[in-house]
Amino acid sequence: MRGCFITLEGVEGVGKTTNLEYIHQRLQAAGITVVVTREPGGTAMAEEIRELLLRQRTESVAEMAELLLMFAARAQHLHALITPSLEQGHWVLCDRFTDATYAYQGGGRGVPLSLISTLESMVQASLRPDLTLLLDLPVEQGLERARNRSTPDRFEAEKQRFFEAVREVYLDRAMAEPERFAVIDASLDLEQVQQQIRVQLQQRLGVTPV
Repeated sequence: MRGCFITLEGVEGVGKTTNLEYIHQRLQAAGITVVVTREPGGTAMAEEIRELLLRQRTESVAEMAELLLMFAARAQHLHALITPSLEQGHWVLCDRFTDATYAYQGGGRGVPLSLISTLESMVQASLRPDLTLLLDLPVEQGLERARNRSTPDRFEAEKQRFFEAVREVYLDRAMAEPERFAVIDASLDLEQVQQQIRVQLQQRLGVTPV
């Protein structure tokens, strides 16, 4: 049987790294074989593209170049890791996927969503996540949390209005696809956030609490 594909999304500072590890532990405790990965990246070649995308640079980056690099990394990621893992029956847990492209390149950069949809179909065919957990909180709160990080990458250095547009697209997509998305209130304390995640894993995927 094909494995389950779970993605974790959200703007900066929502706690994706902490909660990705928490989900990984919950799935492992339930006896599920899990492949944990991220986007852009996930394979040696895709990680090289990630470095190109995130590095701060003085040269202005064309929106189309950024978009095509995102999908180039995704195509390799799917080919070398995600699709084979799912076909082997493993579950795949991914930090960001194509919803992030709609949010960041579509919402943040203003790339037409129809163009992203065309590339999505070309690169992924019919493959979509089985469950997308959207960690959501006000942008100002997320950026305040993220300020304690090291030197920001090219995306993290964007202004608040960029992230407001990103969040808006995320929430629009969640509203349009409630059967796939679960919106998690990430403004609460960690225990309450993870309680929401546990409920979604149990109700939507049948992951038994432990």
